[in-house]
Amino acid sequence: MSDRFTRFTVPNAETIHFGIIENDNVELLKQHPWSGLERTGKYYLLKEVILKTPVAPSKIVCIGLNYHAHVKESFSADKAPDRPLIFLKPSSSIIGPGDAIVHPSQSKRVDYEAELGVVIGREAKNVSVENTLDYVFGYTCVNDVTARDLQKIDGQWSRAKGFDTFCPVGPWIVSELDYKDVLVEGILNDKVMQSGRTSQMIFDVPFLISYISSIMTLYPGDLISTGTPSGISPMKPGDTILVRVENIGTLENKVVAP
Repeated sequence: MSDRFTRFTVPNAETIHFGIIENDNVELLKQHPWSGLERTGKYYLLKEVILKTPVAPSKIVCIGLNYHAHVKESFSADKAPDRPLIFLKPSSSIIGPGDAIVHPSQSKRVDYEAELGVVIGREAKNVSVENTLDYVFGYTCVNDVTARDLQKIDGQWSRAKGFDTFCPVGPWIVSELDYKDVLVEGILNDKVMQSGRTSQMIFDVPFLISYISSIMTLYPGDLISTGTPSGISPMKPGDTILVRVENIGTLENKVVAP
């Protein structure tokens, strides 16, 4: 049975706690759960706490053009890549469920990208494909927000992907998931715009972890965002964007003006 883990605050307090969600409650944990599940027996009502980003990674490793249908709609490629296309988002781009995505004044077009996120649970370096799942703590929803016009102008993606608020994550981490074939959806103002299954990925989760770990050491709490299905389109201030991943949940954020 899958557990749901979160980071949260209580009203009128600034301390961020780790917790495990059980039904309508969240139990306070002594430390981040990938170091060992240490319970406190202290519970809060889920509806009375403020959910934060469920993870605070040292780095966010993202994969571009990892669904064939998205490759076809992309301006930056005319064929599927023969190896994973890796880029990084800064940790300062992360926001949690319910937080606002700020549409930067530098951009005329800001897109959503609904993605499955993988949270690392153990230090991973040069991990074989066969052993990668031993290094996974869990799975979450990610929105790889992108200033599409800046991505096209710059050629490289750091500015387009790296603005503050450009990486919504949540609403929690699930410890178990049949990652091979789950539905990933992007829903803009109640209209389903993206709908793809992880079975349609060009490079699957184990291959991605192995490949990334051959380049850089992955640390506990690091986040891998595995690519987006087709159906990207712009968001504007006032819009609501949902990222829904089957058997995880729904991540909701609003877009606001700078």
